[in-house]
Amino acid sequence: QVQLAESGGGLVQAGGSLRLSCAASGMIFRIKTMAWYRQAPGKQRELVASISSAGSTTYADSVKLRFTISRDNAVNTVYLQMNSLKPEDTAVYSCNSFPNWAPWGQGTQVTVSS
Repeated sequence: QVQLAESGGGLVQAGGSLRLSCAASGMIFRIKTMAWYRQAPGKQRELVASISSAGSTTYADSVKLRFTISRDNAVNTVYLQMNSLKPEDTAVYSCNSFPNWAPWGQGTQVTVSS
C-alpha cells in the first residue's frame, strides 16, 4: 500500500528557511506527478507546488520565487525548499500525488513566527 512520510517542519522566524522531505513507498514514484499541499487552521487544503515526472514545476502565486520543489527518483523522495518564510505560511504541509490522491500521511507542521 502507498505510504507517505513527511518530515522537516518546525518553528522558524519570519525570513527564515526550512526544507521539507517526503518519502513515498508503495507506488511507482518515478511516473507520478507529486505535489506539496498545506492546510492552515480553519482553512481548506491548498496546492502549494507540483513537479511532474519530467521535472516540470508549478507553484501557487503566494509562494512563487520563495519555494522550490524538487524530487529524487532514486530514493522516492520529493522536497520543498522554503525560503523567506512568512507567518502566513504557517500550516501543516503534506505531500501526495497529483491530481489523484493516495492515502494521506500525517504531514509536518510549519510554524513561522513574526
